[in-house]
Amino acid sequence: MANSSHTANAEAVDAAIAKGLDLDSSPIPTAKLNLYNRVMGLEANRQRSGVSNTMRSRIIRIGAKHIAQDELNQMLLDADFVPLKEKEIAFYYGGE
Repeated sequence: MANSSHTANAEAVDAAIAKGLDLDSSPIPTAKLNLYNRVMGLEANRQRSGVSNTMRSRIIRIGAKHIAQDELNQMLLDADFVPLKEKEIAFYYGGE
């Protein structure tokens, strides 16, 4: 089964980036790789505010792509996380 940009999982994408090749085996332009690596390096060195806060941020950033606002908000509450903040709603859901 061939990888495609529509079906590749995160590990396949990370492996392709590490090799400098897109999922179709074409080279990723150096400028794009350099910028990606620079930004990822900054993120890796950023001070974290705690595991729970990082988990919440990731849940919201990724969850907002797949889960309706009200449902995600309830899921956060059910898991004892802080509910969605107005700025998060505006950013991820376009506000109300």
